[in-house]
Amino acid sequence: MSTKTFHSNGKLLISGEYVVLDGAFSFAIPTKFGQSLKVTPVTQSKLIWISYDENGHIWYENEFSLKDFHSEISIETNEITKRLIQIIKTARTLNPEFLSSSFGFKITTHLDFKKEWGLGTSSTLINNIAQWAHIDAFKLLEMTFGGSGYDIACAQHNKPIGYQLQNGKPLVKEVYFNPSFKQQLYFVYLNKKQNSREGIAHYKLNKPNEYLIKELSKISHKLIQSKSLPEFESLITLHEDYISQIIQQKPIKELLFNDFKGSIKSLGAWGGDFILITSIENPRIYFKERGYQTIIPFSDMIL
Repeated sequence: MSTKTFHSNGKLLISGEYVVLDGAFSFAIPTKFGQSLKVTPVTQSKLIWISYDENGHIWYENEFSLKDFHSEISIETNEITKRLIQIIKTARTLNPEFLSSSFGFKITTHLDFKKEWGLGTSSTLINNIAQWAHIDAFKLLEMTFGGSGYDIACAQHNKPIGYQLQNGKPLVKEVYFNPSFKQQLYFVYLNKKQNSREGIAHYKLNKPNEYLIKELSKISHKLIQSKSLPEFESLITLHEDYISQIIQQKPIKELLFNDFKGSIKSLGAWGGDFILITSIENPRIYFKERGYQTIIPFSDMIL
């Protein structure tokens, strides 16, 4: 057998956070940053796993006997190891032929982005393993991490997408989004990785009515079709207002950047990861003065 390499794109949910879980039409964009997984056969009956960060440094390393993935019992306490074993065991459930041979593999994964950025360390891994195991990545996600699946759709597409769950099934449609005002769009990292599972749990206590889901779906469609920066800004401000009502949290601009001249929108679970900002002038000085060093122009982030 020969060496195989798989790659998956990172993700940003531009609109429809939280409500994507309840069937809202949402707008998401794959990023230039992603994760690769290289599979090299070895003669020993084991899995040698090495994960490298964006600087080429090892951030996770382990060896497993292939028997570890056939057993129902795991005494692991390391959270990363437990999660990895869970993913691979689930992949074997979906495809019993996966890892059924006598030989093993050396696996190396390489991230293009900092793990704490929240661009899809887990979703890119899930999609890469699904490709390797010849299984449905959406099903693998559902049986391990859970979530809406928009991140898997981004992992698999090289263009912006409209994403919607209908009767629990993902509907993915590539869309055209290349706005004339893209030079006024930036992504700023909030110096904090957000736990999306916690955000979702909070959201489920305050689920919206059908009217709000429909209104937020309309905003997603309009954002994709925006012709001017003022139109785009008014839409993301309205989107922030609606989500604020649903999850009963103040928008990030009101909390942290009230004096900023442009518009600001949270992406994904509120309170961490990246925000989308609009700015006529270069916003670097404003955000760096406030301790936010990672400011990425739209064209440098988006695939």
